[in-house]
Amino acid sequence: MSRYDSRSGDPTSYRDRRSDSGLGAPSGYGGSVHSSSSRKDEDGGSPRKINLDGLPHFEKNFYSEAPTVKAMTEDEVNEYRRQREITVEGRDVPKPVKTFHDVGFPEYVIQEIEKAGFTEPTPIQSQGWPMALKGRDLIGIAETGSGKTLAYLLPAIVHVNAQPILDPGDGPIVLVLAPTRELAVQIQQEATKFGASSRIKSTCIYGGVPKGPQVRDLQKGVEIVIATPGRLIDMLESNHTNLRRVTYLVLDEADRMLDMGFDPQIRKIVSQIRPDRQTLYWSATWPKEVEQLSRKFLYNPYKVIIGSEDLKANHSIKQHVDIVSEKQKYDKLVKLLEDIMDGSRILIFMDTKKGCDQITRQLRMDGWPALSIHGDKSQAERDWVLSEFKSGKSPIMTATDVAARGLDVKDVKYVVNYDFPGSLEDYVHRIGRTGRAGAKGTAYTFFTAANARFAKELITILEEAGQKVSPDLAAMGHGAPPPPSGHRGFHDRGRGYGSGRPWS
Repeated sequence: MSRYDSRSGDPTSYRDRRSDSGLGAPSGYGGSVHSSSSRKDEDGGSPRKINLDGLPHFEKNFYSEAPTVKAMTEDEVNEYRRQREITVEGRDVPKPVKTFHDVGFPEYVIQEIEKAGFTEPTPIQSQGWPMALKGRDLIGIAETGSGKTLAYLLPAIVHVNAQPILDPGDGPIVLVLAPTRELAVQIQQEATKFGASSRIKSTCIYGGVPKGPQVRDLQKGVEIVIATPGRLIDMLESNHTNLRRVTYLVLDEADRMLDMGFDPQIRKIVSQIRPDRQTLYWSATWPKEVEQLSRKFLYNPYKVIIGSEDLKANHSIKQHVDIVSEKQKYDKLVKLLEDIMDGSRILIFMDTKKGCDQITRQLRMDGWPALSIHGDKSQAERDWVLSEFKSGKSPIMTATDVAARGLDVKDVKYVVNYDFPGSLEDYVHRIGRTGRAGAKGTAYTFFTAANARFAKELITILEEAGQKVSPDLAAMGHGAPPPPSGHRGFHDRGRGYGSGRPWS
């Protein structure tokens, strides 16, 4: 018999983690445990036979529909989803919630939400919270900055509070996989903020820093682990943690993880997690590779899409595309900086680490306050560069795609694609570093003859967002060669090049 089985009738096993009084979990959030011996879901879907011999039972359905939500008619639900661009798939899809109180979160979670200054759920939260709380697998497709982190973290907190408390040697209950160190750290900051009132401990596991502090966190016991795949595998192989207790698995930015070649590591990690877990699979785009991986990991999932499933850019971002030659780029960049530089944060994307360092060095020699961030930098240096950029002490930052996703810097006013990225998905994510949380932003892109294969798709994205397509780009989209060098670019729009000046 599993060492957890004896706890199934012991209410003190499910203590309210805000105190040591042993009063049990919040009402409606896991006061009892049910068997998950066959993966038969609440909608009556046919069960998949799973061998769960020796595995402890666990609770994962915590959703009770509020009277106000239950009272919504089908027409009202459809209209609400239409207005907020919510598309759903799956059987027995719950209605969206309009307020935080409709979700049924414990009061201490509501207090944290209100303390953070949020007024109403974002579209992904409105539909994603009821789905996640029902315990079903979930596919969420939403752009970065949409509120998806809390869409999975708050149900995770409810889930943790309903499970038996950790024993010495236990691994985490919740595992969140993320593609980059920066994103993992940001997720942990949210987990710390919203888990504090429940005394839920979390840690962040990523490479590029000493293992000691991470190992100590794992050995003390943490309910939530946020990790990049490589370092987590290292910790598992060194027996510093295990995944036997994981019942809530999140793959955040799955498309980015596949882009970065993490497919084998993800499969290796997931193979060590019990098959009747709840899995939440988040992606900003839905390419074929992402869909194939989801079929392997998810069973009978809900799917929620915010906006169109087709690739599109944030409409709050003004997009300018300038067709240039490779040798024109640096002069064009300097002229652009002279035009726009007003102390606002400017993020410049390069394809290579070497290019990042070279352009940053040249900018600094020319008097511009630039720093760079990329994968070869130590974590300490990356943290320092980010803090300088966020504070505005160095308002220009060059970056490779390591910063394109999950990098949540407030008030980035301009994004410059010095090098066009290797995919339109990356283009959308790069420019999405500006125009966040309803703010306006502007993106400038240098487009060369070498990028011509992307012209047609780029035009589609520009047109969908109501942006102007230059005649030169339109011609390239129809297969014409790029125009000769020396044509007017986006920095030459009737303003003098001297309208700005290097930082002083």
